[in-house]
Amino acid sequence: MDVDDNESVVHGMASVVAEHGRLDAVIACAGWGLAGAVEQTPIADAIAQLDTNFWGTVRVVQAALPVMREQRSGRLVLMSSLGGVIALPFQAFYTASKFALEGYGEALAYEVEPFGINVTLVQPGNFRTGFTDSRRQVTPSDGDTTYVAAASKAVGLMERDEMNGADPALVAAAVERVLNAERPPLRVSVGKFGERIGILAKRLLPQRLFTRAVRSSLGV
Repeated sequence: MDVDDNESVVHGMASVVAEHGRLDAVIACAGWGLAGAVEQTPIADAIAQLDTNFWGTVRVVQAALPVMREQRSGRLVLMSSLGGVIALPFQAFYTASKFALEGYGEALAYEVEPFGINVTLVQPGNFRTGFTDSRRQVTPSDGDTTYVAAASKAVGLMERDEMNGADPALVAAAVERVLNAERPPLRVSVGKFGERIGILAKRLLPQRLFTRAVRSSLGV
């Protein structure tokens, strides 16, 4: 299904239910990345980023919920990101889509728990996937070079970390554990320990110290 298209999502979900008679689990993981300075990102590009990464998940979940609610069971696995906890400079709208997904998933979990439906947000770090090659870059239409050096450095470091990232099979294994768990957690982070520790660091460190560490690691 095309998660950007309401009709495609409705038909796609209906075809699964028609074939199998029920819907036990949904893994919402469609997404892509947009890189560029906030000031220079066309609004249409920013909207497109959230339309897939956030609203695409919302469309899929809304199509799945009536079936799961009728069954009084189901698992919703929403693919978030460490970027949904720690903001990524020059990927602000990707970050915004994942921050939105974090709040949405947490609120959703409260609403659907009485119907036996569990929600889990999976937060991957850097993994070797096609995400890096498919990232879309913002090109200023007026040729303004104000942010070029900083953006190239930061995004270059992120892409290096992605290409040297962990095996995506680890994410699949984490999702499998969630689907098989008797009581699945609301959030699961997966990836290299040095990246995942950032979630705890953000909670515990003074903001200035945490910001300094992020600036150092991302080259900004």
